[in-house]
Amino acid sequence: MGNFQKTNDFNEIVYGRRSIKNYDPSIKISREEMTEILAEATRAPSSINLQPWRFVVIDSDEGKKTLGDLAKFNKDKVLSSSAVIAVFADKNSFDYAEEIYGKSVELGYMPAEIKEMQLNAFKPLYAAMPEANLRESIILDAGLVSMQLMLVARAHGYDTNPIGGYEKGQIANAFGLDDNRYIPVMLISIGKAASEGFQTYRLPVETVTTWK
Repeated sequence: MGNFQKTNDFNEIVYGRRSIKNYDPSIKISREEMTEILAEATRAPSSINLQPWRFVVIDSDEGKKTLGDLAKFNKDKVLSSSAVIAVFADKNSFDYAEEIYGKSVELGYMPAEIKEMQLNAFKPLYAAMPEANLRESIILDAGLVSMQLMLVARAHGYDTNPIGGYEKGQIANAFGLDDNRYIPVMLISIGKAASEGFQTYRLPVETVTTWK
């Protein structure tokens, strides 16, 4: 367990998760613990391990006021939460391939010749990839890390809510990011629930699954 984790109980983490509407505004999450939460979340898988997710942690009053104006229908969640994590997908994630694969060689995770073979194979593929295909890939990866982040938050004793209702066309610029490079994926509010979240019905496996 990490330094701040409260539980490793799988059932508590998965079945206890709720989308929370109201948070206790007195609860703060230290940047040390938030760093641990993000580090655990980034153990999520990604296409060829490029890890295209990028986070903006909005935990100051000023930052939350700016975000609240961009998420008017979710303003109460934004303002009462300990923080809101804005998740973006980085269209330039291949720029980090050399660092990722080089460090894997340095740590003994991968032979140097495999690194060279893979980078030589992947580089032209990514250079020629249509933007629509790239967007689809990196948004999928950012979705994986987002779900993992919400489960990690539960392990730390916190609650979350994934938010899609905000001004996606304005958020990157509002927080100093290049909106041509960074694609907004979702907001995740995090904190201690002020009221218990509602239980929700899930369709049975038979409805959502086909066996072949």
